[in-house]
Amino acid sequence: MPTELPYAAEAESSLSYDELEVLRRQYYKEIEQGHVTTQSKFNYGWGLVKSPTAEQQTEGVKLLQEIYSASPAHRRECTYYIAVGYYKLRNYAYAKKFNDLLLSVEPENMQAQSLRTLIDQAVTRDGYIGVGIIAGAAAVTGLIVASLVKRSRR
Repeated sequence: MPTELPYAAEAESSLSYDELEVLRRQYYKEIEQGHVTTQSKFNYGWGLVKSPTAEQQTEGVKLLQEIYSASPAHRRECTYYIAVGYYKLRNYAYAKKFNDLLLSVEPENMQAQSLRTLIDQAVTRDGYIGVGIIAGAAAVTGLIVASLVKRSRR
């Protein structure tokens, strides 16, 4: 579902298998050599966050959070992509938390502002779905109770 918000477009896009494979090979090559650069780890984490599968997105968020914790100099770039990862995983509370961290230091950041809009829209949409499910369950329960009451009166 493409977004109408151009600055947050990458929150809705994925890398191709071949693009992700280039990043994966570089990352694992460095692991084999005994030293992974922060840039290779970031690139691979970024690529995983942009992948189409939740398992890869989760791994990407994990790699980016490792960088976030270990390297204060790289927190700014990690914060946005961690927020994107959580958004794609539909963990909107954490997506909002990380996105708000970025907005607290860069209130004019257009990517973060657009991502905030996407997060808010998703929370609203999921809230409506939840209300619909609850209303549907209540209606079914009401029909079952009414049927049981009707049967017991016979």
